This record gives sequence, structure tokens and C-alpha cells, in this order.
Amino acid sequence: MDQHSQALIFIGGSGPDPEKYKKLLGPSDMVIAADSGLIRAEAFGYKPDWIVGDMDSLTDVSRLYAYPQDRIIRYPPDKDFTDTELALSLAWDKGYITTTLIGGSGGRTDHLLAIIALFEREKTPSRWFTDSELVFPLEHSLERDLPLDTMISLFPVGPGPWEAESEGLKWPLNGLNWERGNFGLSNRTCYPSVSIKVLSGRFLVFIPLEILDPL
Repeated sequence: MDQHSQALIFIGGSGPDPEKYKKLLGPSDMVIAADSGLIRAEAFGYKPDWIVGDMDSLTDVSRLYAYPQDRIIRYPPDKDFTDTELALSLAWDKGYITTTLIGGSGGRTDHLLAIIALFEREKTPSRWFTDSELVFPLEHSLERDLPLDTMISLFPVGPGPWEAESEGLKWPLNGLNWERGNFGLSNRTCYPSVSIKVLSGRFLVFIPLEILDPL
């Protein structure tokens, strides 16, 4: 199977402002809308290649009439997977390596936790844009120039053990004893250049959208 670049997956819940943050998404070869994520995809100026889900949160189903019916994959409400999982599976089945989620903030807490749980799995989304943050899994290293006092939070995810080193953070990660349920909340940059090196395991990183240039 050919390996493509990025699939953008628009999901329900709150999401980033299209006017301010569309440039952060970068180029894509495929756009998928999961249920009411269709509304957000259209707000960003995209006409999705695929629409998947049970459509229980799409209040105006007449929107679907504007799309080829063979590109709408409709599921019953009683199913074993969330609409986001179905959209991710579709992207991976089509050969996409980078999968970016857009939306999913606010609303039901269990839905929010379900998205976070996706990053615990062996195969995870590549990035997640909430209404105010960029969230991404880190397994190797991160080096970025960020404004002073930028807030960064880290959570250990996936199989442990977890170990990391850092430069440029107010509270260094070096030597910390990470265990399931631990987290590094509201750390801050104290130098313009920040480096995080993962020595073992995987971490979920949260960075404010407002300070980012396109990645």
C-alpha cells in the first residue's frame, strides 16, 4: 500500500478558530469528517473526502446531501467504536502515516477521556488540535524555540517505564520518577530554546496554540 502524507480528521466538540489557526494544520492529502466534525471541516474551508459516523450529533443532516453518497460511511448508534476511532481507522487503512485530529474539546468528559485514551495505544494519532492547545505524543526528542514562560504539560502514556531529560524548562525533567498517574502539569520555559529528550516510554505533550508557528 502506498504511504501518503497527512490526513486531517475533523471531530465533534470545540475546536480551534479557523481564522487564526488553519495555517497550523499544514497540507493534507485527505480530509475526513467524523459526524458533526463535518461542520468544523466546512468552517475551515474543506470539503471532506469522507464522512463517517452514526450522525447522531449532526443536527442538520441535509448537509450530507452535498456529498457523494458513496463517500458517506454511516454506522448505527450502537457500535463498538467511537466516530473518532472509525475515522482514524479509515485514514490508516488508506495508508496515511500522519493523522491530525481537529476538535474534541468541551462537551462530555467521557468523550474527552476517550480521545486521550487513543494516545495510550500502540498506534496513536500524530497530533490533536483542541480549541486552545496542540497535543502530541513524544517518543524521541523535541527541540523548539518558544517564548519565555510558555506553559508545557507532560503526561506519561503507553507502556512504561518512562524517563526524560530537558533543557530550558523551569522544572527539569531529569531524574524524575514517572509512574502511571503521574504528570508534569504547567511547567514553563525559562530559556528561548527548549529541548526534551525521551529516554524511555512515551509522553503526551500539551502546548498552547497561541504561541505556535506552523509545525
